[in-house]
Amino acid sequence: MSPRAVIRPVTHHIVQHPDTDVTYEGLCLSCEWSSKSTDGEKVNTECLRHAGRANHRGFRRVVTGFAFVVRDGEEDPAR
Repeated sequence: MSPRAVIRPVTHHIVQHPDTDVTYEGLCLSCEWSSKSTDGEKVNTECLRHAGRANHRGFRRVVTGFAFVVRDGEEDPAR
């Protein structure tokens, strides 16, 4: 008799990696300007300053975070 696979649904969730922070970047849609990666408020302030100096009003904001997928009932692998 050949072995059979058992398939069952397992609930998963995503958790933030505890040793990292979420970082933000702002990139101007009108020129090559970009902010440094930092927290959200600082990026917003830098985008506002650039908009005031250059009258560029469109920005792309990039949010980067690191996460783990964890099965319900398992411990967080990052801890």
